[in-house]
Amino acid sequence: MADSSQAIVAGIAVKTDHFINNQRVGSARRFIDISPIDQTVLAHVAAGGEAEVDQAVAAAKAAFAGWAALGPHGRGPILRRLADAIERRNDDLALVETHDNGSLLEAMRLRVMRRAAYNIRFFADYAENLRPAEWDTQPANAHNRVCYDPAGVTAVITPWNAPLMLATWRIGPALAAGNTVVLKPPEWAPLTASLLADCALEAGVPPGVINVVQGIGEEAGAALVAHPDVERIAFTGSPETARLIGAAAAKNLTPVSFELGGKSPFIVFDDADFELALKTALGQYDNAGQVCLAGTRLLVQHGIYDRFLEGMIERAPHIKYGDPRVAGNEFGPLIHPDHLARVQRFVDGAVRDGARLVYGGKVNPQLGGLYFEPTLFIDVPPRAEILRKEVFGPVLTLQAFHDEDEAIAMANDTEYGLAAVIFTRDEARANRVANAVVAGTAWVNCFFVRDLAAPFGGARHSGIGREGGLWSFDFYCDVKNVCYRIGTFA
Repeated sequence: MADSSQAIVAGIAVKTDHFINNQRVGSARRFIDISPIDQTVLAHVAAGGEAEVDQAVAAAKAAFAGWAALGPHGRGPILRRLADAIERRNDDLALVETHDNGSLLEAMRLRVMRRAAYNIRFFADYAENLRPAEWDTQPANAHNRVCYDPAGVTAVITPWNAPLMLATWRIGPALAAGNTVVLKPPEWAPLTASLLADCALEAGVPPGVINVVQGIGEEAGAALVAHPDVERIAFTGSPETARLIGAAAAKNLTPVSFELGGKSPFIVFDDADFELALKTALGQYDNAGQVCLAGTRLLVQHGIYDRFLEGMIERAPHIKYGDPRVAGNEFGPLIHPDHLARVQRFVDGAVRDGARLVYGGKVNPQLGGLYFEPTLFIDVPPRAEILRKEVFGPVLTLQAFHDEDEAIAMANDTEYGLAAVIFTRDEARANRVANAVVAGTAWVNCFFVRDLAAPFGGARHSGIGREGGLWSFDFYCDVKNVCYRIGTFA
């Protein structure tokens, strides 16, 4: 009988049991993990539930006091060893994640896995260099000092579109702050979380500090976010799931950090660098559109609208996509048959709503499987669902606007507020529009620049809270003010 506690993915051994207290723990049930590349079965993964979550949270709680007591300078060397271990396994992690979620292998090797390691290293360094504020209060003759106390067990729940990188984006500051972690990876792409656990073991991370419980969201995820011993919940995913998590967290008054969906505007004024704007717009098909930050609503000023549309039509057929392991391809498949069906429903609904399909709109007939064509709609009715809901596929809409006020109104006509992209050569206009759009991040004449020292998060239904730099420690710590009467010590 085959050993279901381990899978071989692209020649790489991946353990498929949970990782709790630095030990592998099995479950009575398993779920199937398939590759979106060709829909072959990659692994039979342990399906955790309430019992495994209880065990993992208990281990994390028991480890918390010792981990917190190390302080930033005691934790820093361990976390840097963890980053080193991730870097040593860069190619293995890239191969496994590409097979597991269909992202481009070249991007995984050259950027994404390196960023996963950097997420750990950055926050370890940041915690060591954190200098809390101090000030005097007069005439009370008192001195204030801000402290960042570790909060406790942190639940981290990550999505499938960049599972390892987004896990370390949350785990890095949580561990650097002195918290311990229970990670619930996505059931559609769980495997690199298991390799992260191997890296933690190699790096000498103490038992219970990092735990991984795999499983279905409605089972393992639900048990984790409702657990009374969890002190922080960090979730990246859909608003619908966030509502369920928020309701569970509210019962225990557990603070949450939510990074949710987006329907970001991509605004191009007629004075923009046309070639840069067009190239960046075509880049919104990256990762088959499975990017929450993507500027999927192209808003182009009336004077250059026709030229911009012609550029999209001319260049879209030259986008190379297919097997993500093949160098030169620009994006790969959608993640899962269920997600393909969801994207197709959005496209079919847009046609029914009266939008004009310019190109794409279906699975590529030559590639088949989960490979969806780059798709563009124009003449979209203002209240059409395709303008209002996140598709999370390679589907863009193109609309014209006449002036700055109309561009801002169209940009903000959504329940989301994750990001905005603005192209103009007019600095005053750029500042006005960036200030007026509802977004956690506004990029001007660029896209997808993520500085870990900067705040990141969403407005409206795109999230709760901000992370990055000091904002991460505001969330993962209990921020305390200590007030001393000046001159009362011998």
